[in-house]
Amino acid sequence: MPDPAPRPPRDPAGLPPEAVWLGLDLGTQSARCVAVDSAGTVLAAASRPLTSRRDGVRHEQDPEEWWTALTAACREATAALDDPARVRGLALDATSGTLLLADGRGVPLTPGLMYDDGRAADQAARANAVGGAVWGALGYRSMQASWALPKLLWLLEHAESAADPDVRLLHQPDLVTWRLAGRQVATDASHALKTGYHLVDERWPAEEFAALGVPARLLPDVVRPGSVLGTVCAAAAETTGIPEGTAIVAGMTDGCAAQIGAGALTPGAWNAVLGTTLVLKGSSPHLVRDPGGVVYCHRGPGGTWLPGGASSSGAGVLAREFPGADLARLTAAGAALDGDAVAYPLVSSGGERFPFRAADATPFVLGTPRGEAGRFHAYLLGVACVERLCLDYLDRIGAPVDGPLTFTGGGARNAYWNQLRADVLGRPARVPEQAEGAVGMAVLAATSSGVPVRDAAAAMVRTGAEVRPDPARTARWTPVYLGFVDALAARGWLAPEVAAHARARAHRPPQSMAGRAATDTEHSRARGTAQ
Repeated sequence: MPDPAPRPPRDPAGLPPEAVWLGLDLGTQSARCVAVDSAGTVLAAASRPLTSRRDGVRHEQDPEEWWTALTAACREATAALDDPARVRGLALDATSGTLLLADGRGVPLTPGLMYDDGRAADQAARANAVGGAVWGALGYRSMQASWALPKLLWLLEHAESAADPDVRLLHQPDLVTWRLAGRQVATDASHALKTGYHLVDERWPAEEFAALGVPARLLPDVVRPGSVLGTVCAAAAETTGIPEGTAIVAGMTDGCAAQIGAGALTPGAWNAVLGTTLVLKGSSPHLVRDPGGVVYCHRGPGGTWLPGGASSSGAGVLAREFPGADLARLTAAGAALDGDAVAYPLVSSGGERFPFRAADATPFVLGTPRGEAGRFHAYLLGVACVERLCLDYLDRIGAPVDGPLTFTGGGARNAYWNQLRADVLGRPARVPEQAEGAVGMAVLAATSSGVPVRDAAAAMVRTGAEVRPDPARTARWTPVYLGFVDALAARGWLAPEVAAHARARAHRPPQSMAGRAATDTEHSRARGTAQ
């Protein structure tokens, strides 16, 4: 059951105790700014809404709105501080794969093509035909239509402004950092990943880009996350309320930002974000290559690698299956029934992405749920089974998985669901008090003081309550989980070797968390070296 975490005095780990760090977040629906001190206290926060234009597979936003919304949020948050001069640094996260074209002054020439814009299917096929060997070497099998490089190719073919000799490619945060600094600054390797940046060699793949018709003059310089890009200029200070001279730190994508906000940075640590879909992000000392193409790695601060995958299953299924229902009532009723029926909680109509790729995957239910509450519980249990299969899959491809686990996202507000997930996984998890991306960016901003990101996170992330598994219930749920795995394999969606690995892992003798982490890290290193 949840164990209230004590709150010992915070050790600022060398961070200036008087300093305040800003975390900026550009999401799909809002722009947000939080101000966090060196002990992890959120001193102020503000947000402004963003609007989207959707038309079929197309999804666009006005880049100018990113700037106006974020500057308004920054003005409100900094005005709430007792002394805005305490602000020492900022970092910004944004959606992964969102980009635009701009002129030499940083003025947008196109709309922002958003992270899930799917118009570039033909261009994705061309990018994979030309650069498939590079993408494979970087640990992902192929690019998807929603990734930034295919969308860049689409813009080069369809946008009249692409012929401008001074045109620039900008990722979503690049527009903001340009205006904060008063000049174009480098992009970060995290946002550049889906544009094809070579994370191992740390360069743009020039030969492949030339074959695809991508001019080198379009491409920004790239630095690792956590690098200082510049400082806030006088004009931006007047507009945003952020003091002139504040360090601008290269950020990361929103998923990585949430991982930092959860403090999941030690080798083998994982953050499970349960929102509309389930996303797992972890930390590894080496690049994790996935022959199946469902997991890819970001390069994290401090030389680490951040493998992860995004499922098409998750809590969004509850809104679809139980529209307008009282979810708290259904949770209590489902917990009282405690049934063994399990539902595959697929949200997307386009099939599954992780822990396997199957465009033809469809929902199903195993067993006979008892009424509406039983059906509700079956979906809660199904998400937990998908989560366990994700970790089994990650273990199979060489990712260290048995370090600390955190639960974040909207689903983590359901205490019974957290306990059910811990029981199905057979491992403890913590629910951080603050794990949003903006807080993660405040942690990353604090590294501009010279403190490593793990130390900054240790000082600033409040780990929250621990959820401990009940061994008897883990033993009960394991056969249900393995039946779920067998059902996925029988339908041809899950590879037999992955199902076999899940079964073998379920029958491993129990070890301590530390012992499992050490053993799995050694196994992971061996597998990673062999890949």
